[in-house]
Amino acid sequence: MKKVEPRAAGATRRVVVVTGASGGIGRASARMFAERGDRVALLARGSAGLEAAAQDVLARGGIPLPIPVDTSDHEALDAAAQRVEDELGPIDVWVNDAFTSVFARFVDITPEEYRRVTEVTYLGFVNGTRSALKRMLPRDRGVIVQVGSALSHRGIPLQSAYCGAKHALWGFHESLLTELRHDHSNVRVTSVQMPGVNTPQFTWVLSKLPKQAQPVPPIYDPDVAARGVLHAADHPERRAYWVGIATVGTIVANRLAGGLMDRYLARTGFASQQTPDDKPADQPSNLWQPADGEGGHDFGARGPFRGRAHAHSPQQWSSQHRSSLLAAGALGAATAGALVARRAG
Repeated sequence: MKKVEPRAAGATRRVVVVTGASGGIGRASARMFAERGDRVALLARGSAGLEAAAQDVLARGGIPLPIPVDTSDHEALDAAAQRVEDELGPIDVWVNDAFTSVFARFVDITPEEYRRVTEVTYLGFVNGTRSALKRMLPRDRGVIVQVGSALSHRGIPLQSAYCGAKHALWGFHESLLTELRHDHSNVRVTSVQMPGVNTPQFTWVLSKLPKQAQPVPPIYDPDVAARGVLHAADHPERRAYWVGIATVGTIVANRLAGGLMDRYLARTGFASQQTPDDKPADQPSNLWQPADGEGGHDFGARGPFRGRAHAHSPQQWSSQHRSSLLAAGALGAATAGALVARRAG
């Protein structure tokens, strides 16, 4: 695993809250925050994943606080936030990541299922943001990171509930950002738009597809996504970060040629989200209950597509260091211009 870049010497341990910390991007992010010595509050529903995540944090030098909570319950989530402050101290960083979904055609998703996805994947972020702001605004400091997706900007077939929630999250994010800027607040909110990531969600999200669900290729390792989360937490001055060339391509292509994307995804979107293998008959579903409940299995950070997942993203590095690249380009252009002028003289 790529070594996590430490903070500057003398930096204090931060208090970090990660929702959806029992698996996937949340789990990988919690590990990386722990490697920097942070105190990490782990929020999720499943007990097996929470216990294992707490051991991960402890083993990597962090201080864990696992709290079982459903982010769709705003009162329970706010109580969890207060517990974090009481036991770990003032919250410095809040990462919203918890979600659920349904892999199915829209007409095959019941109203109850649709509502549940929206309550967790959209309102769960709203609830988390509200609890964070309740504590950060009086102190006039803190960072909120919204873990988004390329699907916040482009809907795809078989994921209408998830895409709808992520689109709503982007609108919420923009509104909140402008309000904070209007108030000249020092609280920062940023987002990280993710590509297809090899997380356990494809083996535990409710699926009504005949074949095993998979991320739309190219697929990235959760550590790539987690590095994006940590960078955003450290550099929240930008409204959004894009992780992976697929994210860039999806967002830009949809802006320039949305109609063509409609036709392209109509042809390819069904097959690209399913493997050739049949979906296991006993595959768990975490829509209503955690897949890793009491006595359950810890799914960890990674899903079953390790052999196909990219461990690095050159696009991510260039995006995070674009000011350095622009400065280097300007310096190169100036140097070339000086050489040309000297030769001309």
